Amino acid sequence: MPRRKLEPESEMSLPPPMLTEEGRENVCVSLATDLAEKQLRDGTASPSVIVHYLKLGSPKARLETELLKADINLKKAKAKATETEEETLRAYTDAMRAFGIYSGEHSDEEDEYGDEY
Repeated sequence: MPRRKLEPESEMSLPPPMLTEEGRENVCVSLATDLAEKQLRDGTASPSVIVHYLKLGSPKARLETELLKADINLKKAKAKATETEEETLRAYTDAMRAFGIYSGEHSDEEDEYGDEY
């Protein structure tokens, strides 16, 4: 029985092709990062690769990343607050309409603008 030829390590560790554009981008970024790490370890990295990773590790870059995360969280909180405010306003309007109907001030057949049908 003939021996099977062993594939190089780099070919064996490749992930399967992704079906989505985002998945493909993630795989490419991961592969590029792995290659850059290998070049840095081997001492063959280009100056631009070295500078890129030096900038990533700088305190300024870390603060900017933290600021971006905080900004995203703030925007999410504002969106949620707006949504909650709209729901509260709807509930308040419905309650006022119901109180008006129960007290006899409004007909049950009025629309949301107070016009009768």
